[in-house]
Amino acid sequence: MKKFFLFRCIVVTIAALPCTISFAQKKTIDQKVDSVLKLMTLDEKIGQMNQYNGDWDATGPITKDGDKQNQIRKGMLGSMLNVTGVEHTRELQEIAMQSRLKIPLLFGQDIIHGYRTTFPIPLAEACSWDTTAIKLSSRIAATEAAAAGVHWTFAPMVDIARDPRWGRVMEGAGEDPYLGSVIAAARVRGFQGNGLGNVDAVMACAKHFAAYGAAIGGRDYNSVDMSLRTLWEIYLPPFKAAEDAGAATFMNSFNDLNGIPATGNKYLQRTILKDDWNFKGFVVSDWGSVGEMINHGYAKDGYEATMEAVTAGCDMDMESRSYINNLSKLVKAGKIKVELIDDAVRRILRKKFGMGLFDDPFKFCDTTREQQQWNNADNLKAEKTVAEKSIVLLKNENHVLPLSKQTKTIALIGPFIKAVRDNLGFWSYQYPDDSARITTQYQGIQNKVSKDTKILYAKGCEINDTSQAGFAEASDVAKQADVVIMSVGEASDWSGEAKSRSNLQLPGMQEELIKAIYATGKPVVVMINAGRPLIFNWTADNVPSILYTWWLGTEAGDAIADVLFGDYNPSAKLPISFPRTEGQIPIYYDHYKTGRPATSDSDRFYRSAYIDLSIYPKYCFGYGLSYTNFSYSAITMSDSIMHANKPVTAEITVTNTGNYDGEETVQLYIQDLVGSVVRPVKELKGFQKIFLKKGESKEINFTVDIDKLKFYNDDLKYIYEPGDFKVYIGTNSQDVKEASFKLE
Repeated sequence: MKKFFLFRCIVVTIAALPCTISFAQKKTIDQKVDSVLKLMTLDEKIGQMNQYNGDWDATGPITKDGDKQNQIRKGMLGSMLNVTGVEHTRELQEIAMQSRLKIPLLFGQDIIHGYRTTFPIPLAEACSWDTTAIKLSSRIAATEAAAAGVHWTFAPMVDIARDPRWGRVMEGAGEDPYLGSVIAAARVRGFQGNGLGNVDAVMACAKHFAAYGAAIGGRDYNSVDMSLRTLWEIYLPPFKAAEDAGAATFMNSFNDLNGIPATGNKYLQRTILKDDWNFKGFVVSDWGSVGEMINHGYAKDGYEATMEAVTAGCDMDMESRSYINNLSKLVKAGKIKVELIDDAVRRILRKKFGMGLFDDPFKFCDTTREQQQWNNADNLKAEKTVAEKSIVLLKNENHVLPLSKQTKTIALIGPFIKAVRDNLGFWSYQYPDDSARITTQYQGIQNKVSKDTKILYAKGCEINDTSQAGFAEASDVAKQADVVIMSVGEASDWSGEAKSRSNLQLPGMQEELIKAIYATGKPVVVMINAGRPLIFNWTADNVPSILYTWWLGTEAGDAIADVLFGDYNPSAKLPISFPRTEGQIPIYYDHYKTGRPATSDSDRFYRSAYIDLSIYPKYCFGYGLSYTNFSYSAITMSDSIMHANKPVTAEITVTNTGNYDGEETVQLYIQDLVGSVVRPVKELKGFQKIFLKKGESKEINFTVDIDKLKFYNDDLKYIYEPGDFKVYIGTNSQDVKEASFKLE
């Protein structure tokens, strides 16, 4: 505190005010920001817009730059990423306190689905359709990260993604703008908690602005070409939801949008975000994306790239070093107005004040709090709960699942049964004690069954093997068992950034291994571990029971075992359509109806369909089974006529007709039958997750108000139009009940 008191006196003295006047008590944040801004030189302002990578990752040293510490002392650096741990953040913050104005550093980090406790990958969490669980996941991640000195997470990723070839599909919430918006808001609120400035809150960063998920061909960093109406209707809503939820920052994206790189896109960053949406936070570039505008051919050199980015509204340069090298020259040449720099710096300083870093630069450097969060047992319990909610039951013929804990002999086969770090998925942290902390699938099953159950094991093959040498052993093991559990999929680092794939089939010989084990005649349960929808048609058509387990995090093994043996009844629903083959991509439920729509697989010729392929995905949006069954009554509408100021209500009764208590996600879809522009065949407009005991019924009501009927017309005006509408309510986007009403 002595250091801070000295800092406060210095700032106030420079401002020619008595040191006895409390800087913190007498001014609003904006006034404080302006007071600091007046003291800053141009170079110090530019320094605040500059972000460097740190000299450590989570467990050890990475790139070194001998000049970083000197630049911090000179006030030439505003933020660092990949610096975690109280020891490291304090060390660098102390150097920042040696600078002339003692402006604190911001420490940012990719906390995508957990910090110390790893939660399911975001796409898996989206399967829960449980915003309370998703918010809790982000809340715990923020608490752990903040305890390790982190101020800012580069999450949530809210890109809509309709192409599973794109590796970063694993980071988002899938294909639907409504579901994506609800989840985006939940994640922001989870990260930011009860408000910035609390020691368990980190700044959220909505990314990647915008339309990155629509990269052509699913190739990461590729161009995006779409109509502005598609942009506004499909890709922008989750960003608006994040902004409405109070997201402190936005990150622009690597892609160009209709020929303009997002980093230099004024329409996105200034017109939409800062003007139309009145966003008060700041925009950070993605890693090196300012300088990458040279590669795009949009800027000749770093000088031009800097001019384009700052003009467009990019406030902070992550690691391209374009701003620090060129911005002063541009101001002196009269090509960049200092007012643009002042606006960017105000936005950055406002967040530093909001986080309380000017009051106490070391408030997030508490070793006791760090130790308390390092191995928090409550966090692990919460992780298991979220993981259970993320497992999708795709198939369960003859009620193979749930298994009895008294099963005499169980064969565990496949390359992921004993995998350790793979369970964490991409964008996770490596720690020296991972092997002790992570519950493998083998361990989880072993922990669950009775002491008299015999467990047999055979790996069978490697993930991407070309050899069948292990098949014979695996088949022999299977023949000795009462039931076989197989664990297959893609490696955890096969999805994520720069992990686009053209072939989404199960890698290597894994499906051949499944065929060999199925041929033994034993009951087979297949678990598929992945970061994206994969294609496994033979398995889907033949194996009686299939669980999509994604990558579930630290407690993966115990969560999977709870589902396998019935301690948790699966309730997850897919947030993205699963294609039958790569040739179907992109396939999504809310497509437009064409002039020659195919209405069934027998109605494909001279229709908008492939002659050699079903019109339906393998598994549709919203799909997911339970160990119990749910029946839906007919829909009852409160009125057949709706007015703009008088909503209607759609009511349906859902009954648990099976033998287990369970949760069901009841989904509401609406179709505008005739519009001034073509409208989708249906759009998700609401959902409710309910718990029903076996035999229990519940009436579910959805209010259909005018906001649910609005859309962007050809002039990009957000309007509604009178006419006829259909309402669909059901268990997924295909299996629905139908009703109608008219808007007058």
